[in-house]
Amino acid sequence: MTETGAEHSDLARLHEQVVEIVAERTLYDESYLLPDSHFEADLGIDSVILESILAAVKEHFGLPDRLSGQVTTLRGLVAAVAAELGRGGAGAAWSDGPDAILSALLSAAQRQTQYRPEQLGLDAHLERDLGIDSVILTSVVAEVAQSFGAPETAPGFGEATTLRELADRLSAAWSQHTPRTMAPHTVTPRTTAPRTMAPRPEPAQAAQTEAAPAPDLPAPGGDAQRQPAPEAAEDGWDGRSMKDFVEQRDPDIFAKARTFGTYLRGREADQLYWYGMPLHSRCENRAVIFDELAGRKREFLMFASNNYLGLANHPRVIEAVCDATRAYGATHTGSRFIGGTNMLHKELERRLAAFKQRPACIVYPGGYSANLGAISALVKSYDTLVVDKLNHMSIVDGAKLSGAGRRIYQHNDMADLERVLKRGADSPGGTLIVADGVFSMHGDICDLPGIVGLAKTYGARVMIDDAHATGVLGARGSGTTEHFNLKGEVDLELGTMSKTLAGMGGFVVGDEEVVEYLRFYSNSYVFAANIPAGVAAGLIASIDVMEAEPERVKRLWTNIGALRARLLEAGFDLENSESAILPIRIGDERLAMEMGRAVRARGLYCQTVVFPGVPLGDARLRVSVTCEHTPEDLELAADIFLDAARETGVLRADR
Repeated sequence: MTETGAEHSDLARLHEQVVEIVAERTLYDESYLLPDSHFEADLGIDSVILESILAAVKEHFGLPDRLSGQVTTLRGLVAAVAAELGRGGAGAAWSDGPDAILSALLSAAQRQTQYRPEQLGLDAHLERDLGIDSVILTSVVAEVAQSFGAPETAPGFGEATTLRELADRLSAAWSQHTPRTMAPHTVTPRTTAPRTMAPRPEPAQAAQTEAAPAPDLPAPGGDAQRQPAPEAAEDGWDGRSMKDFVEQRDPDIFAKARTFGTYLRGREADQLYWYGMPLHSRCENRAVIFDELAGRKREFLMFASNNYLGLANHPRVIEAVCDATRAYGATHTGSRFIGGTNMLHKELERRLAAFKQRPACIVYPGGYSANLGAISALVKSYDTLVVDKLNHMSIVDGAKLSGAGRRIYQHNDMADLERVLKRGADSPGGTLIVADGVFSMHGDICDLPGIVGLAKTYGARVMIDDAHATGVLGARGSGTTEHFNLKGEVDLELGTMSKTLAGMGGFVVGDEEVVEYLRFYSNSYVFAANIPAGVAAGLIASIDVMEAEPERVKRLWTNIGALRARLLEAGFDLENSESAILPIRIGDERLAMEMGRAVRARGLYCQTVVFPGVPLGDARLRVSVTCEHTPEDLELAADIFLDAARETGVLRADR
């Protein structure tokens, strides 16, 4: 028999033995135990039964360590045992081509997405049909690579659009890789006699099986897989990004924190990561920030604030916060259902509903929790959530929490949205389309008329996240629906109160019966303390000021137009921004970080956005304009951006 044939035979025997163990522990007939049946969803194997199965497998095969309880299918369990025994991972799997890799990808995708086996079509589009974005895809590939002893990155894997294509790409890339040596092992057939433990590798062989930990980061037990050292450029540049620390499999879950810490300290030493620096003043058009890396205070032109209408510093808002705090105390120490509702919460919800011109409103502790709570309450495992590719992470996490099928359409592409809706038209559950009103890292506005029209055609509901649209879009600043004259046409409008409204919390407005349902079924509302009464009072005052001083919105747009014109004239790529967010798109992370540093050196602070804020290769500076900026501020800012871009090579020196 050839080596490959022997390997297949051994794997088949291994599969038979694992099936026998599972059948013995569950009393299922072996014919019922299909390779891709989900332990919980299809077989009803809970965590207690699974632990007994894993213990029996460990004993039967003489494994040195207990298998991970994260395996979810029989195929995954067999693969895990094979990897522990030194089989199926060191060349046998990928030498057989993409089929074995595809099987491993399916198991990993099940674990990462919680989909049932029948939901993972091999030729289904990863984003449009399966909702597998770049972050999830990275985790899937890292898991498969780890089980095969292959590199966790492969050229072009992010361009794959189906699981089948991904398997082909990984097979081609990994066939060029020499895997780590695994000790040979022969599976001992199981009999009804007392179990014979499979032989363990000799010490010399075991030493080859285990990769040594990184020399400067010893892991407990000394058997962690080594994190590959970064490939330094000729000038010593560390070419890694934050994406390289998302997945690092190690017995010590803190190992990734240590390796990231080393990377972070290097970036900070170069003044490239300048995040979380504390303010020592109000956040206005200018602000005093303490540079913790340099150990000194500096005044900056502030273009990193979401205080779009300047309400955070308005005397009426500050007085309202102070007066209500004196009257009602610092906080209320309970959830809204249990002693945590103040009369000001009720008034705030009434005022927000009136401001948004909708019947009812629910206030959450934060904008992030509003998305988590609303999506997970309304959308269930049998429903479908359809989302724009560039939506905020809180929408992504809400989808994960709901367990619903997630479908991604290309950014603001209505033809692609229709394709997604058409493919899911026959699904038994309901459909919710969720999109940002203003996309937070790009500044463009969703195609709301197109979304509403397609939702009506295909019977879907719509929720729009107005975090960066409230106070910016529409003559009154009430958001995206006002901007498009579509008030009442969107089922749910969500917002945050930490930006324009100058407080904390999030909210959802919609029909009365839907809002009342959310009160009882949004876990992030029911089981969390809400905003203090003082904050609620400040938010009510902010709405008062917005309604009394509509010129603030006009002044904001005058400032947006002035700075936008100067930056476009200079040759910057602002993409399709139509809001107070002006993205200076650069692309390369190193170049973006270097320009951010050059901008700060000249006395201006704006956000430098790299992964995971944007995908790799799409780095940018994110410039936020407010109504408080003066014409002189805007002129100076434009000059600073131009000088910094010339210095760093973002723009030619002769521009």
